[in-house]
This record gives sequence, structure tokens and C-alpha cells, in this order.
Amino acid sequence: MRPLIVAFLALAAATITAPATHAQSRWKEIGKTATGNSVYVDPRTVKTVNGIVTARIRVKFTTPVDAGPNVKWGSSQHIAMFNCAKSTVAAKETVYYADQAGTKVVERKTIAIPGFGSPIGGSMTRVALDYFCAAKPKP
Repeated sequence: MRPLIVAFLALAAATITAPATHAQSRWKEIGKTATGNSVYVDPRTVKTVNGIVTARIRVKFTTPVDAGPNVKWGSSQHIAMFNCAKSTVAAKETVYYADQAGTKVVERKTIAIPGFGSPIGGSMTRVALDYFCAAKPKP
């Protein structure tokens, strides 16, 4: 009977810790900005409708960004849209975090009417646009 209880407790412990491990691994690194910040995408959020790719992307700042008096950003997440045909990007939502883990929200912005524009070379949005819109190799 005891081995059964031990096995049950081990399974219960694995089940409790599994979601945290899964949450950590949901991000896929897709490149680095010109300043060396890692850029990630949550593959589960990538959707394409009428040629527009929408996805949640994340950037971890290697050096925290000074965003004002007593405010530093350690990371950010964005829901963004990518128009590959026009090579433009639009943000729908932006969340800045005080830490790289993305647990302490510092600022949140939701854009009611996103506008498309050209991304700056070497930026997080340029890295993501290049990733989503890379030409597929011909067979």
C-alpha cells in the first residue's frame, strides 16, 4: 500500500510543478536586437488572417531601461501585427515589467486603433517582422 501512496504523491507533485515549467518554456527565442536584447515569440499565439500575422512577442532587456524617475523596465511583452506584404508593424498591446521574468507590471498600454508603421532597424519589431515574414525556401 505504501508504494502506491508514494507514487500518488510523486505524481501529484509533478502535476503541481508542471504548469510552471510549461509556462517558462512557452517562449521561443527568435533573435536579438542590435543592442543584444533577446526577442521571443509565444508560438501558441501566432495567427495569420488576410496576410496579417498577429502574435505575442517578448523582449528581455540585457540592461534595464531607465523609463523615468524610479522606473526601470526589465522586459516587455507586446501583441503585435505584422504586414509582410508592406513590411510594416502595428502594436495592439504593450506591457512593461520591472523584472526580466515578467511578473511585476510597471506600465500597460492598449491601443484602440493600431496604426501600421515601418520598424526601426535592429529593433524588437524588426527582429519579429523578419522572423514572421522570412521568405520560404523553394523546393
